[in-house]
Amino acid sequence: MEQIRLENEKLEAVVNYHGAELRSVKRKSTGEEYLWNADAKYWGRTSPVLFPFVGGVKDKIYRHEGKEYPMNQHGFARDMDFTLVSESADEIWFALEDTEETCQAYPFHFHLEIGYKLEDTSVKVMWKVKNTNKTDMYFAIGAHPAFFCPVHEGEKQSDYYLSFRDGEGNAPESLINTVFGEGGVVTTQKKEYKLTDGLLPIDEHLFDGDALVIEDHQIQRVALLDPQKKEYLAVEFDAPLAGIWSPPKKQAPFVCIEPWYGRCDSEVFDGELKDRDWENTLEAGEEFAVSYKITVA
Repeated sequence: MEQIRLENEKLEAVVNYHGAELRSVKRKSTGEEYLWNADAKYWGRTSPVLFPFVGGVKDKIYRHEGKEYPMNQHGFARDMDFTLVSESADEIWFALEDTEETCQAYPFHFHLEIGYKLEDTSVKVMWKVKNTNKTDMYFAIGAHPAFFCPVHEGEKQSDYYLSFRDGEGNAPESLINTVFGEGGVVTTQKKEYKLTDGLLPIDEHLFDGDALVIEDHQIQRVALLDPQKKEYLAVEFDAPLAGIWSPPKKQAPFVCIEPWYGRCDSEVFDGELKDRDWENTLEAGEEFAVSYKITVA
């Protein structure tokens, strides 16, 4: 699979043309790898970009202007080959546009660009979505990077912690999780997690019910901490939602920290695409541009 390597003085990163997926982030001084290796025993991906849907649609069908369309979980961009737009030693951009095949499942023309830029010990991930239709376009986009946890040999994930901060840099006293249900949709139930100094232990049952879905801008920074409560990686974002996930009941040695602009359907949703919770709307010719940052300590 064709790949491109980026590097600066501190980091090396590898990106695939397929899915424009970030596949490796290593610290040059130690050779330590932070991104999951896509071992299919647990999960065969590393950091897929979710577009034009985040999560699933109810019964794998959504409606637009009275017509039904099939759609698998997380859309189709992660399974398509992108085109290289520009490349330098520490920054790269890829692009994807609609095809006859995508239009059968998603009836919109679009231009999607995904960029990666190394900044000191950070990887800045950038997305641009342009509406190339003559009418409004509806979409969601999200990240799904998986990070090794535990990161040191001989340690247990259940001795690690998640650290949360809000948009002001404050440690929240609790998080409200929108509870997952059957069929890849969320329920109307909420579960509160009490935090101590913004920390949540990663106990072996934390992901038994699938991803934690944290809505309403509750958090803008999520970090992973080792058993000594030392931070080794952080994800910062402005997205209104975030997913925290590891495969349910598998004790997989990684945790995903996922900034989302959109999410799966609710189990009670029966409206059209434009009515979905957290759906984004672009007018004809408009562009949506956002980013998030992965930083290694």
